[in-house]
Amino acid sequence: MERSFELKNSASAGPAPARPRRLKMPTLGNAQTVGIKIACAAISIGAVFLLWYLCTRYRVQFYIRFQSVPTPYEVFREAVHVVGSDAFAKNIGNSLRRIFLGFAIAVGAGVGMGMLIGRYRAVGHLLMPAIEVLRPIPAIAWVPMSIMLWPSTESSIIFITFIGAFYPILLNTVDGVESLDAVLMRAGRCLGASEAQLFWHVILPGVLPNIFTGLAVGMGVAWVSLIAAEMISGQYGVGYYTWEAYSLVNYPAIVLGMITIGALGLLCSGGIRLFGQFLMPWLVYVNGARK
Repeated sequence: MERSFELKNSASAGPAPARPRRLKMPTLGNAQTVGIKIACAAISIGAVFLLWYLCTRYRVQFYIRFQSVPTPYEVFREAVHVVGSDAFAKNIGNSLRRIFLGFAIAVGAGVGMGMLIGRYRAVGHLLMPAIEVLRPIPAIAWVPMSIMLWPSTESSIIFITFIGAFYPILLNTVDGVESLDAVLMRAGRCLGASEAQLFWHVILPGVLPNIFTGLAVGMGVAWVSLIAAEMISGQYGVGYYTWEAYSLVNYPAIVLGMITIGALGLLCSGGIRLFGQFLMPWLVYVNGARK
């Protein structure tokens, strides 16, 4: 009787209300997303060149003087004349060699020290006071000291590049280790992982996003430090080429050097991002947002 009463009540109650259906946001395919990014980049860079052309074409004189600034055509003409030469290729090759050597040393030292400092509190208490004292010193201020410390100009410039990239990589790595979820560490311990296995299988994968953030920032600072060092004490390189053009009052070559520096920095930063996405396949990017 109770069972039949329940069936009657359920029948009289009518059908269950339908669940509201979730609206699915439309997503773009990979090809469309890449196309939109390329179009936005072209519009952004094109707007800069358009503004540059208008200011130099009509010689704007409102707070900023454009009388001596070369036009885009003059810079393009200088590029056609210079880019294919062996001297310009040698300058680019020297700058790339210096940036890669200094940056590679900074990656090894920054990531290694950062993981130790973040993992072991005693190491942080021992090293961080000295690091915090040295960190505010600009890389350019190390140029006279580096000339005295290192036997060659090449070594001193690589050292300046290392100084510029080291601190962003180190601090981002330390922050990543300290903010790592403690549950992951306890789970690794419960599964019998040794300290070395924890570093390799738990800490390093968990800290990789922070490390690559530090790498991207460090690469930008490394280029700033490199160009400043080449302008002061270099004999080759893009920074030296730009400073030499200023000394010779070759204004189109100055702008060409600046554009070359920006393009090389963009390629290096883009390479770091692509390498980071290759090493971290578990990070899925949807419409430019991390999920």
